[in-house]
Amino acid sequence: MRIFNGIGRSIGLAMAGKRNPWGKPSAGGGNGSGDGGDGGDGDTPSEPAGGSDGPRNPWLPGGGGNDGKPRRSANIEDIFKHRGPEGPRRGGPGGPNFNFPQRPGGKSWFPVALGALALIWIGFSSIHFVQPREQGVVTWLGGKYSSTMNPGTNWTMPFPIQTVDVMDVSEIRLEEIGSNGENLILTGDQNLVDLSYIVRWNISDLVAYKFELPDPAEAVREVAESAMRESIAETDLDRVLSGAGREQVEARVRARMQAILDAYGAGIAVQGVEIARTEAPEQVIAAFNDVLAARQDAERELNQARRYEQQLLAQAQGSAAEFNEIYSQYRLAPEVTRRRLYYETMESVLRGTDKTVIEAGGVTPYLPLPEVRRRSVDAGLSPAPATPQGNR
Repeated sequence: MRIFNGIGRSIGLAMAGKRNPWGKPSAGGGNGSGDGGDGGDGDTPSEPAGGSDGPRNPWLPGGGGNDGKPRRSANIEDIFKHRGPEGPRRGGPGGPNFNFPQRPGGKSWFPVALGALALIWIGFSSIHFVQPREQGVVTWLGGKYSSTMNPGTNWTMPFPIQTVDVMDVSEIRLEEIGSNGENLILTGDQNLVDLSYIVRWNISDLVAYKFELPDPAEAVREVAESAMRESIAETDLDRVLSGAGREQVEARVRARMQAILDAYGAGIAVQGVEIARTEAPEQVIAAFNDVLAARQDAERELNQARRYEQQLLAQAQGSAAEFNEIYSQYRLAPEVTRRRLYYETMESVLRGTDKTVIEAGGVTPYLPLPEVRRRSVDAGLSPAPATPQGNR
């Protein structure tokens, strides 16, 4: 706001006939009266046109001072005469005459500062601390292999002469395959199964891991898919779905993966393979469930038949053992054993009959108690005690 007020004030003085701030008279000439400026209040005598007194022109060299030369207006050459590409040319601490501070002996501190920076850089880029579960690979100029760092404090040439890449070789890395979508694999009996699994692996040789394969993690994934498809193609669907079949498939996949990675020289150890999901494809899930239900029913019926078979076999074995015992006793006393078998057989046969046939004479008749008891039960009466009749 002050700038605008000053501009307006200068314009007002010029129009009022006051003297030009650059030292030349205004168009109206003289020093007329006015309210401001250096013209005073009208009592000051007028300045000659060519006089050297008055405001100095800031755009002239030396500020337009009182050097005895007539005043002139500034042109564009005067304005940029003492300016360079980086700004005004001037001396002082930031100008072209700047000098680095000197030591007491008169020498410069610049070599000392440069040497200190070099020592710090060498210290930070040459000393390496490797943790117990880590290893480091040292390379020349970031490309050619130099050596391997073991856990502890290690020394190398400063960067970029030698570079170090430290990695955790004991960390168990996971590759999840088939967990984000459908992963159909053909089984040995021409069925499809949707299968997902997890591969656990770690670095066994850091040098081979860094230099043999361009992308070791992708190589592990591709080898796992190949080994899994080959193993599932050798197994029926029922065994893939069962627990024992899964364990066999996991063991075969791990062995095949390790053999392929060793042939590649990948420096990778496969720690294990775990099947996470085994399902039928979504399009045939209903029919697949029906087949599973039928198989469960068949398995249940087969188990019942096996139980019945075991019962019959146990009874036959018991009867055979009993016969062997009787035969051994028969050989010791044939006549006694024969009579005993006859009596036991007749008792078991005649126990349920209510008639007795006697052929011998002189037998005393008796009251048929079983027939009386049966008739009493049929009539709803309790049987009366019967008195046997003797001979008269």
